[in-house]
Amino acid sequence: MRITCICSVLYSPVKRKYNDAMIKINDTREKGFVNSWVVATIGLIVLVTGVTIFAIWAFMNYTDQKTNVDTRIEAAVATAKNTQATSDEAKFTEREKQPMRLFVGPADYGRVTFNYPKTWSVYVDQNASDGGTYQAYLNPKVVPPVGDSSQKFAVRVTIEEKDYDKAVTSYDSQVKKGDLKASSVKADGVSGTRLDGSFSKDIRGSAVIFKIRDKTLTIRTDANTFKNDFNALIKTIEFNQ
Repeated sequence: MRITCICSVLYSPVKRKYNDAMIKINDTREKGFVNSWVVATIGLIVLVTGVTIFAIWAFMNYTDQKTNVDTRIEAAVATAKNTQATSDEAKFTEREKQPMRLFVGPADYGRVTFNYPKTWSVYVDQNASDGGTYQAYLNPKVVPPVGDSSQKFAVRVTIEEKDYDKAVTSYDSQVKKGDLKASSVKADGVSGTRLDGSFSKDIRGSAVIFKIRDKTLTIRTDANTFKNDFNALIKTIEFNQ
């Protein structure tokens, strides 16, 4: 019995120390495991948050880029459609002008003739049946009132009993100022003068002036909008000298 007691007494303190050490080791391991788990969890949360933020940013960036691309595509398509529509309308307008009609001036005034679009109307303001000045106006569809000096016409024709040289020199001041540019022109073998530029504050166009017998012919367009038609028209001018 003594021996047993002695052994028990001797063993018990040692075992307690051993158990305490093991508990501390286990606690340290558990704490280390918990700390590692917390760090891993936080790292995972940060990673997931970062990935989520990146995904949202990437999606928003993609959406913006797609919207911009779609907008540019829509704008390009709209521009192309407008360009095509304008081109088609211009071609239709040109086709509608055919076949050309023949303008014929009074026989006593040199019987000036030229071709003009069939979509244009002609208004003779002064027919010079009793002499004097002959005036005619041409314009697409309808000829506007001729009483307003600022009114623009596609083409106006004037044949007057006026000396050709005086008619040309009456524009000298505008040519010197640079408002008008003078050049030579020829139609049906007859030489004349061409003027291009500003005839007044409201009228900017082109005109050709020719001598017909003892009279002077002036054909003018009041707007550069009709310049192509005007250029085509003067190429068809013929005189009965």
